[in-house]
Amino acid sequence: MIEITDVFDLHTIPPKQVKVVVEEYLHEARAKGFPVVRIIHGKGIGVQREIVRTVLSRTPSVIGWTDAPPEAGGLGATIVRLNTSTDYADSTD
Repeated sequence: MIEITDVFDLHTIPPKQVKVVVEEYLHEARAKGFPVVRIIHGKGIGVQREIVRTVLSRTPSVIGWTDAPPEAGGLGATIVRLNTSTDYADSTD
């Protein structure tokens, strides 16, 4: 089991599992009440970043996202804002 914190590093996740793991991570991070999380996907050629951002665009609890600042990973990480309101109904709840 992966510990849920406000930073999630995808480097240990096999590429074929990234989509489902990120979906589950976002659900658990929201349940823990994190308003902002950082997903580290690496720079590479941008494949992981695109997978992550596709998941973000389809996740109702995601308010928005942006590239991390240089000191937090720059293009190799994405900062995600989550809706943690208790009256917000996530479609997976």
